[in-house]
Amino acid sequence: MLSSIEGIRLPRTAPGNLHVWHLYVVRVPARDKIMTGLHAAGIQAQIHYPTPVHLQPAFRDLGYAPGDFPVAEKAATEILSLPMHPHLTPSQQERVAETLESLLTHL
Repeated sequence: MLSSIEGIRLPRTAPGNLHVWHLYVVRVPARDKIMTGLHAAGIQAQIHYPTPVHLQPAFRDLGYAPGDFPVAEKAATEILSLPMHPHLTPSQQERVAETLESLLTHL
């Protein structure tokens, strides 16, 4: 349902591997605006990992600073965990996809 939505980057699985999808994390532009729109529509999306590993306090002694890993830092501003649980119905999945598409279209 999400693969044809312009502006969204979906998670990928390397060939020969399977994913357990503990979280379903996508990348979107204007992530905070998109998340606010999803919440306004009653759809709970979250940001699970807002800080790149090299900027985590536990790794401060390694001496990395903002700008040292720009790709990771950009990804941290775009990642959004979409609802995913065993009780998510097909119609709820469709609603998430349609709402996300509408929000991305109106950026």
